[in-house]
Amino acid sequence: MKKPHYLHFDSHELKIRLDPHEPEFVQNPYEAYTFFHAHCPIFFWEDYGFWCLASYNDVNRTFRDRRFGRQRPGGYMASVQARGERSHLEHFDRAETGSMLELEPPEHTRLRTLVNRAFVARQVEKLRPRAEALAHRLIDGFEAKGSVDLIEAFATPIPATIIAEMMGVPAETGPQLVAWSNDMVRMYMHQPTRQDEEQANASAKAFSDFIRFHADERRSNPGDDLLSVLISARENGEKLTEDELVSSAILLLNAGHEATVHQTGNAVRTILQQGGDPRRFFETPEQAAASVEECLRFDAPLHMFTRHVYEEVEIAPGMTFRPGQQIGLLLGAANTDPSEFVNPLAFQPGRADQKNVTFGAGIHFCIGAPLARLEMQAALAVLFQRLPDLRLAKTPHYRDIFHFHGLDELVVEWG
Repeated sequence: MKKPHYLHFDSHELKIRLDPHEPEFVQNPYEAYTFFHAHCPIFFWEDYGFWCLASYNDVNRTFRDRRFGRQRPGGYMASVQARGERSHLEHFDRAETGSMLELEPPEHTRLRTLVNRAFVARQVEKLRPRAEALAHRLIDGFEAKGSVDLIEAFATPIPATIIAEMMGVPAETGPQLVAWSNDMVRMYMHQPTRQDEEQANASAKAFSDFIRFHADERRSNPGDDLLSVLISARENGEKLTEDELVSSAILLLNAGHEATVHQTGNAVRTILQQGGDPRRFFETPEQAAASVEECLRFDAPLHMFTRHVYEEVEIAPGMTFRPGQQIGLLLGAANTDPSEFVNPLAFQPGRADQKNVTFGAGIHFCIGAPLARLEMQAALAVLFQRLPDLRLAKTPHYRDIFHFHGLDELVVEWG
């Protein structure tokens, strides 16, 4: 495997220098991943300052290993404050502190138990008609135009509307929720600017105020929505604190659409690039499920998740991770590991070796995975049924936010 020209590799120290903003890498990270698999499935990424795992087995095993976890040593605030003065991130940090995504048992277990019932497959399945109806309504709105940006007009409104309705906040606030979410997730990119940080903080404050306003309404007029559940649920006699309530609601609203938007856009791009009639991938529910699963593997919406090391772990002969270290798990690389997937860079729905780690694994396995799968199966089946001659009108480009791997726009045409 030839080394990509933008990647610098020290084979003795297993160190990589690779700017995650490098345009060629942003548009096609799989070239670098192929090099990693061949030469350094475990490497130190100098630009981030931590070790990374690229092989499927290492990523899958580490997700499940309780010697690694999401919660930062000393807690979220102690960890971030050690990086320097952060008063300009007061509201962002407050929103993140109580997020179940950043916690480990027993706190994580308590919070996750409160919301888990709404996301189990049998409950989510009831939302299929709603997802299909939304897809039809959106296409009705733009079909006559002959061309549209599918990210804005289709991929974003469906998951944003459904999660807003599940939470019990007005569906018409969906675009605002998406805007706040986009601002906040920029904090996970490599070296966000001061402007990025201040915008994320402002959006976190606005988002938190929004949740508190609607929570106050639900206390007076509870319903069967998730916000009411979070307010009233008790686990071992405890209610959520106000900050936990806000953090949990923000996490669910953000996670309820962010990755699904990216994955829907990536999936449409992938399927259109196969050529031929796209309906062939969605003729039956079984084909739809297999096609969506392969889309999740082939071009995942999230390419890195980090873990903190809690105990000394020998990850490979002569290579030991020590408590306090942070490591990166490369999901996009794991999903295209040639030692685990036959012809990994080929799109093959129904493949016998389907076992992607796009939604993670272990106790932090994505709680919204059943919902994301359903939304994509329903939306894509309707899209290609209604517009079977859909085609790319412009070459799509990925946004420059490694971790989150999604298109900035997806302009298509038909007719």
